Amino acid sequence: MTVDPELVERFRADLSSLWRGALDPDEQIGVALSGGPDSLALLLLSHAAFPNRVEAATVDHGLRPESADEARSAASICARLGVPHQILRIQVADGNVQDQARQARYSVLSEWAKQRGIDSVCTAHHLEDQVETIMMRLNRGSGMSGLAGIRASVTMPESETILLRPLLGWKRTTLKQVVLASGFEAVQDPSNIDRRFDRVRMRQALEQADWIDVQGVARSAQVLAAMEDSILGLAAEDMNLAGSRDGSIFSYRPFARSSIHRPSFWGEVIVMIYDEMGKSISRGDAVRMATELIDGHSINIGGIQAIPGEENGTAIWKFGPENPRLTR
Repeated sequence: MTVDPELVERFRADLSSLWRGALDPDEQIGVALSGGPDSLALLLLSHAAFPNRVEAATVDHGLRPESADEARSAASICARLGVPHQILRIQVADGNVQDQARQARYSVLSEWAKQRGIDSVCTAHHLEDQVETIMMRLNRGSGMSGLAGIRASVTMPESETILLRPLLGWKRTTLKQVVLASGFEAVQDPSNIDRRFDRVRMRQALEQADWIDVQGVARSAQVLAAMEDSILGLAAEDMNLAGSRDGSIFSYRPFARSSIHRPSFWGEVIVMIYDEMGKSISRGDAVRMATELIDGHSINIGGIQAIPGEENGTAIWKFGPENPRLTR
């Protein structure tokens, strides 16, 4: 089994740009392997680019009768490649099946990585996945954060494990070619063609929309991601220079460094203030809170009470624990 050397070099460069351990021969990289064509291509490229440095895990969600056999098939491929592999079985909670499965999958992959001493795990999200995500979020009226799309590198929720997506610039057809050349057979998940799911309907619609430049859409996401990172950096700087904490109270002066009315920016600062106080708030609620505060109204959200005021002629917002509600 041989992978095109040019594709191997391309992949090595793409992953090395994301993976801080790429140059350390003792560092292992994890691969989330479903056994489908995309993740199988990821495994093959990783194995070829970083020999003897790859470990893989397959999450068996138990949602379909075939899933156990598919997990064993993935294990068999890894055995033939000499890649250490583990099957991780989980139970998916009721509700939004795809969302619950995603959360459970990342949780168990993070735990597996921790046990194996692996800092970073790769998933096989590719160019078309990115475009599907952006178009779905456009339909929902997402802001900058949503339209920045799938990030190439993030920290898994409630974990220190880094999630890497080195294939975001790769087309699905290229990944299929990698699998076909290998002689291995990828499994086919029927949910990928089930039109009950929004993503499947979007994928099929985009396949017919030859006027959409997927590379161009992906570049736009990269620009927005860079812009968001810059805004978050400025918000963190503003919180540190115009904010202070005294015990359980955090004070912030919204006009200390700029006289511009900017509720969206203040919303980002408020998200960080909540994080500083061990709480969380959505961006939408944070912007709503900023709007109320600038209008002179106190507001309680998520266990935090925010009160507008003035000190030395300058607006100041104070954030503290919400007072317990009295019940009769």
